[in-house]
Amino acid sequence: MDRISTLNKNFVDNYGRERIFTGFNIVDKGDNMNGKKEFDFNFDDDFFNKFKENGFNIIRLGFVWDAVEPEPGKYNEEFLDEVGAILDKCAEHDVFAFLDIHQDCYSSYCHGDGAPAWATITGRYKPRVPKYVWAEGYFISRAVHRAFDNFWENKEYNGKGLQDYYANMWQHLAARFKDKPALFGFDFMNEPFPGSDGKKIFLKIICKCVRVTLTDRGIKRKKLINDALNKDKRIHVLDQYGGEIFCRITSAGSGLIKKFDLGRYSPFLNKMTASVRDVTENGIAFVDNSYWSNIGIPCSNLPITVGGIREEKQCFSPHGYDLMVDTPAYKYASNSRVGGIFAEHKRTQERLEVPVLVGEWGGNAVGTEWLPHVRFLRETFEKNKWSNTYWHYYEGILDDPLAQTLVRPYPKSVTGHIIQYNYNTETETFTLDYEQTKEFGVPTVIYAHKVIRNIIADGAYTVEKIGKSEASHIMLKTDIGRHKVEIRF
Repeated sequence: MDRISTLNKNFVDNYGRERIFTGFNIVDKGDNMNGKKEFDFNFDDDFFNKFKENGFNIIRLGFVWDAVEPEPGKYNEEFLDEVGAILDKCAEHDVFAFLDIHQDCYSSYCHGDGAPAWATITGRYKPRVPKYVWAEGYFISRAVHRAFDNFWENKEYNGKGLQDYYANMWQHLAARFKDKPALFGFDFMNEPFPGSDGKKIFLKIICKCVRVTLTDRGIKRKKLINDALNKDKRIHVLDQYGGEIFCRITSAGSGLIKKFDLGRYSPFLNKMTASVRDVTENGIAFVDNSYWSNIGIPCSNLPITVGGIREEKQCFSPHGYDLMVDTPAYKYASNSRVGGIFAEHKRTQERLEVPVLVGEWGGNAVGTEWLPHVRFLRETFEKNKWSNTYWHYYEGILDDPLAQTLVRPYPKSVTGHIIQYNYNTETETFTLDYEQTKEFGVPTVIYAHKVIRNIIADGAYTVEKIGKSEASHIMLKTDIGRHKVEIRF
């Protein structure tokens, strides 16, 4: 397999080609992790064949700290053997994977997932069972807040800090998998949460929402009240909170998130990366955004440094969801709101000057009314030249109507710098514009999702079928200069 690195704001391979990746989250975060031996997903040949036929080439492979280190300093090697076998299977099928140590509400003890019980230090606070939404603990649970506070403060357990255990665990993972060809990188913690300040952020956002609702001229208060009182129209109350207003409301938490990003999270990423780099130079270090930046609060992280020197291989991996996610009302998700969230993530990318792989995005709902929102997001990622992993893969997803939106042509490898690429779903036309500055011994590779009607290109090309599907790879050889490709389906 090719080795993937970074150059400025692009992923590049060992030939110097610019690379684009698209795939799924496949995350095992179930109960009974202690002593777990198998990953809760069947990575067989049928899965990989269908995965590749639909153009996907990367997996966010997630599991929890509890599965890896059920006892302090003792690693579950049987489970890690399973992870290694998955990485080998990925390599066999030329699919990359990056490792995600996942958490939601800190741990299963706190009615979420993530840390083992021994690393969940909540003091006198007892976890409360969520009544309405899974993320409730983030907003109101003192046990969740205290567990995170103790982690960020590196509170000792058996004479050793919690973050020190975590860094050693990541070093162990890196040492075990550093030579796996499919290893793409290290996603150190899913959606880190700031602890006690998280509740303060929640309250600030609620107060700002009330103020904006009462004073902003863009809010039609009479209509808002009427919609709120009419159960058939109640869902449309949020229509008035478009991207500009929504991001102004969530900005109420910016100060506290900046404090967390700079004071807690950036030093954590530096520490984890240093621990990994002690055993390998392979793999890209991921910068997730905090949980609260999922809704558009600016991410203030600094670029990762090791020993005071900027880490060469790093990327930004933002997450973003509309307010309607995880509800039946997702069909009303707002392009304006989520567009504002990803516009903020774009500003973070420009500041960090690193490539982007959107780690989580999407949602789910009954029917097909919500699919234009998914298409809007895919088009946003294409415009920004962002790689991505959809949340999440489930059995049968590639047979659902959703697949018609997720499966699109795109440039997998380009011999030069991509200026822009786009797939117009109405005319069923894919275009690619790129600049080549040197000779390459390998081709540009474009994924075509179905039968091709016509190709216009100024280089020699071949079309290679993928498996038994209608999909194919277009292998294009070009010389130094500016090149445009057009594919009609």
